[in-house]
Amino acid sequence: MAPILGCIADDYTGATDLANMLVRGGLRTVQLLGVPESGDGIPGETLDVEAVVIALKSRTVPVSDAVTQSCAALEWLRLAGARQFLFKYCSTFDSTDAGNIGPVTEALMQALETDFTIACPAFPETGRTIFNGHLFVGDQLLSDSPMRDHPLTPMTDSNLVDVLARQMTRPVGLVQYATIDAGVDAIRDAFAELRAEGVAVAIVDAVSDAQLHRIGRALAGLPLVTGGSGIAIGLPETYRRAGLLTPGSGADTVPAISGPGLVLSGSCSTATLAQVDAFAAGHPALRLDPQELAAGSAAVDRAIGWAHEHIGTGPVLVHAGDAPDRVRSVQQTLGRDRAGMLVEQALARIAVAMVGDGVRRLVVAGGETSGAVVGALGIRGLRIGRQIDPGVPSTVTIGEPGLALALKSGNFGGPDFFAKALTRMG
Repeated sequence: MAPILGCIADDYTGATDLANMLVRGGLRTVQLLGVPESGDGIPGETLDVEAVVIALKSRTVPVSDAVTQSCAALEWLRLAGARQFLFKYCSTFDSTDAGNIGPVTEALMQALETDFTIACPAFPETGRTIFNGHLFVGDQLLSDSPMRDHPLTPMTDSNLVDVLARQMTRPVGLVQYATIDAGVDAIRDAFAELRAEGVAVAIVDAVSDAQLHRIGRALAGLPLVTGGSGIAIGLPETYRRAGLLTPGSGADTVPAISGPGLVLSGSCSTATLAQVDAFAAGHPALRLDPQELAAGSAAVDRAIGWAHEHIGTGPVLVHAGDAPDRVRSVQQTLGRDRAGMLVEQALARIAVAMVGDGVRRLVVAGGETSGAVVGALGIRGLRIGRQIDPGVPSTVTIGEPGLALALKSGNFGGPDFFAKALTRMG
């Protein structure tokens, strides 16, 4: 059996978020970490699922690299037999004027020989909505939200038509709220009108799950869809209406895994900083200093020793969280890319050491950190289980040793997420 949907995600936590949405809709889903290579032993895992999500680390790499990786993922998914394709990016449209969302979208359109797609990062369950083409985070415009201070992709413009137009060579249009509210036929008509006008990508308004369900039905037959995880809400029902899904598939069933627990956080988002504070109030916690990491490996060795010492008493936390002004100061001293890389590499080394010490439940916060950790551990695929918090499911690794993982985007989860995740894994 070939998958119905083939997905390409531009970071690891976003891929898990998307896979979570598909599983909730009843699609048995496997997440692959990178494009499988010959001999990986992964492809057999995709034979009995309805969706495959390939997770890349392409959100902030050079545009040419993002395009190359994304097209390689598309080719693998086409060979696997997928019928429709989804390019997933962050619900806060994380990108710069150079890309990478626009260039990757254009490259995928060219490879699929299609002249039209949509862009809809709305995810109302987590407060991301689009109205008149403007992206809101809760009740704030994106440009007024904490995302304006993001160290890698500061979002200072909430008008997605303008943002995407600066990244693309093809015209960008808009399907507004009133059209979405008018129903599936009105949405399809709007797509057809924009397409006739030469528009290549339509930003699509959405402020509720009900609207996303309508949009999902209107996407039937469209080769390529782009957006956040929320755009996947309506796809399972569309496939069900077409007779492509088997009811009662137990899509979210994965084995429980017990063992020592470790939380690693490289994110400095507002949500993750609150989670770090909440967890540290009741558990051992250690903060990494990027400037100490820059001085050599001793700081990582000390952190591993500290984790070894405390892991016997219960789950522990190692993090690099700090206030935005101090993060900016460190970046000015070390350079933005180097500061991030030092933290990611340190947390990855700690993960490898502690899994070797018997850790079997692992929570990782931050997309770049998650990519570094699973790469260092040699993890190639995940089975997707039940949701922990909106946008974050429990997962179990494919292969040995079996690990329970929760890969969390920096902005997702409530203050008690770390403790909740470790409990749900066991």
